[in-house]
Amino acid sequence: MLRAWSCGFFTIFMAFFLWASPPAHAQGANQYVGSSTCAGCHEKEYETFTKHSRKAKSDKSVKLMMKKLSAEEIKGCYGCHTTGYGQPGGFVSFEKTPDLGHLGCESCHGPGSAHVDSGGAKNKFVGKGRMNIAQCEKCHKKERVVNFRYKPRMYNGGH
Repeated sequence: MLRAWSCGFFTIFMAFFLWASPPAHAQGANQYVGSSTCAGCHEKEYETFTKHSRKAKSDKSVKLMMKKLSAEEIKGCYGCHTTGYGQPGGFVSFEKTPDLGHLGCESCHGPGSAHVDSGGAKNKFVGKGRMNIAQCEKCHKKERVVNFRYKPRMYNGGH
């Protein structure tokens, strides 16, 4: 009887604890929100980015090549052609996280939930904010530039 009561109490306690827990980004973990969220306050930058930046269309390259590549090879593409792949709350798949399926604002500026939740505080970006060429070199390494004939253009079409 005591054991049944203990199990019942524990189940109710855990259900309440899980129900009452705030979402991860409310607990301080900065999450990806997707570029369309950025558009609400940064309309001009978003419009320029989606119209002119190759990054905004990077998902098309991956989708085009998917039929020719193995699952492992495709995962290798995600790191440089999607937003937040392999990071908590980042790209998972084109079906589950479509707004992160291309290189969006957060690829360069970092996850945006803290910035959004604060009403736009500029100090809420984790580590990025202003850009430098070293951040581009994560994907635009010398051998990739040679193989794909594409140099990063930091100030061209970004915003």
